[in-house]
Amino acid sequence: MAGKIRDSSIAEVRETARIDEVVGDFVTLRNAGGGSMKGLCPFHDEKSPSFHVTPARHFFHCFGCGKGGDVISFLQEMAGLGFVEAVEQLADRFGVVLQREEGSEREQSGPRGPQRSRLVEVNRVAAEYYTEQLAGPDAVVARRFLDERGFDQAAAATFGLGFAPRDGEALHRHLLDRGFTTDEAVAAGVVAIGRSPYDRFRGRLLWPIRDASNATIGFGARRLFDDDKIEAKYLNTPETTLYKKSQVLYGLDLARREIGRTSQAVIVEGYTDVMACHLAGVTTAVATCGTAFGDDHARVLRRFLDDHEEFRGEVIFTFDGDAAGQKAALRAFGGDQNFVSQTYVAVEPSGMDPCDLRIKAGDAAVRELVARRVPLYRFVLGNIVGKYDLDRADGRVDALREAARLVSSIRDRSKVDAFAREVAQMIGIDIDEARAEVRRAAARGPAAAPDRSTRGERTARRAEDEAAAAPPPAPRLPDLRDPRFLIERETLKLVVQHPGAVGSTIAGVDGDDFTHPTYRGVWEAVARAGGPAAGSADPAWSSRLRAAAGDDAVVARVLGELTVESLRGSAAPDPRYVAAHVYRLQELTLARRIDTLKSRLQRTNPVDDAAEYNKMFGELVALEQARRALRERAVGE
Repeated sequence: MAGKIRDSSIAEVRETARIDEVVGDFVTLRNAGGGSMKGLCPFHDEKSPSFHVTPARHFFHCFGCGKGGDVISFLQEMAGLGFVEAVEQLADRFGVVLQREEGSEREQSGPRGPQRSRLVEVNRVAAEYYTEQLAGPDAVVARRFLDERGFDQAAAATFGLGFAPRDGEALHRHLLDRGFTTDEAVAAGVVAIGRSPYDRFRGRLLWPIRDASNATIGFGARRLFDDDKIEAKYLNTPETTLYKKSQVLYGLDLARREIGRTSQAVIVEGYTDVMACHLAGVTTAVATCGTAFGDDHARVLRRFLDDHEEFRGEVIFTFDGDAAGQKAALRAFGGDQNFVSQTYVAVEPSGMDPCDLRIKAGDAAVRELVARRVPLYRFVLGNIVGKYDLDRADGRVDALREAARLVSSIRDRSKVDAFAREVAQMIGIDIDEARAEVRRAAARGPAAAPDRSTRGERTARRAEDEAAAAPPPAPRLPDLRDPRFLIERETLKLVVQHPGAVGSTIAGVDGDDFTHPTYRGVWEAVARAGGPAAGSADPAWSSRLRAAAGDDAVVARVLGELTVESLRGSAAPDPRYVAAHVYRLQELTLARRIDTLKSRLQRTNPVDDAAEYNKMFGELVALEQARRALRERAVGE
């Protein structure tokens, strides 16, 4: 068994691996100034970007949820890897040769069972095998299927298409020959267990489904033969460690960079539609895999769209023109508020999907379909209103009621009035009438009645008694960004980001110089890590500080903020900037001591306690002199 990875190799991985490149596999990052980049956080849902990456310090931090760390912890979190597996994956990607301790066992991390990297490798080898089979004599039907839909050999190669042989154990045997176990093949979802192991996909055309980092995580399979015992037209990989259908978008590996560049995403309904769009020049197309577009899909897509108030893009849904397509549009409208971007719908009047449209009318027709998009809300409301005879008074009333129910269900209240105005225009009624009906529809919504029973009253009284008996809440700490703590925060940013720049200037600082308890805790973590001098030549200084924070989640979160937040002055501080903050910090400490001493002097009788009074007065003079000296150094240097 391989030995434990040496600390020097782990440090080399941290320093060599491009954190902006790794994070960029999951998030669209834009320049935020001061050597930092930002995007929408992949760890929580947000409308404004608060996730920062600082490549020079190999660090990330989210100001929204507080998550932060280095490139290794990011990959662990996003890919569900253990520490060792994440280090090995990064080392392989960035060409770092890992050195291991002699004779020590390799550390294990995470649950028992095949490692994620092994499952990715199973899928990669399976995809290669399927691709080879597509060129064989048994795949004539599969090649004919592609040819009839306008996909040539080059298109099949671009999308990595393959063919699963009808022999029910061919892939399983191939994987065993390549050194994989049956357990690994089953865990990856390409082999199933019945009386004996068998290939999950047999006699089908295969689309490899890849994640944003281009790793194959599953497959979609299309029925080709009439005697296929499984009647479903499409089969997909079952839920596995890698493949979660509620979070997977087919084509994202090819589309993600264009989605980030153009801030546009086109959502289609199938694998062939994605292929048709990309080949026609609509290179931002993606599709769900055997499930409706849901909230988790929206969260994934928003990260690549960089979808926030400051940078609105476009999300364009394509639906068939039939009843099922209209139903899908209603579902999409229900999730419309997941996006800050404007949502649109593109429907071909003849009802053709992008694949059929490309066959019948060519690439330009597919591009024209997307260009002719209409706002999603207008399409949905138009379908509702269109069901009624608006020449009749009762038809207008019924249309208004149904449309108002839909409008009143919108969570984003800022959009309600605009939609009510659109409904009024569609039906041909006064805007005030439409607004009134929307308000009535909202009022008719379900409301829970209060519990007036004796049991309910007893429960309420018991809750009140428990609340009264509970200890008083801890005093709330002041806001860390309160201007009172500006010098403390800026000084700590210097220590965290530029420990070498502070040099001996920081020598006189200690925990008493920080009045906010959290900032004091950060300084104590700095001291435990060896002080600023220890970080001056340490590329892993940020990681060492987080380790020094221990179990204090608040201090760890603030350390993350201080690591990525730009300095107020410049990206590279000069000695004057350092002196202005460090000496000002110490001056403020002396000012607090002077105020305390003046208060004591005021309470001391200079006649009855002459000795004590004179002693304090001498201390006051010395403190004032020291304060002036610090002020002069802060300004002069």
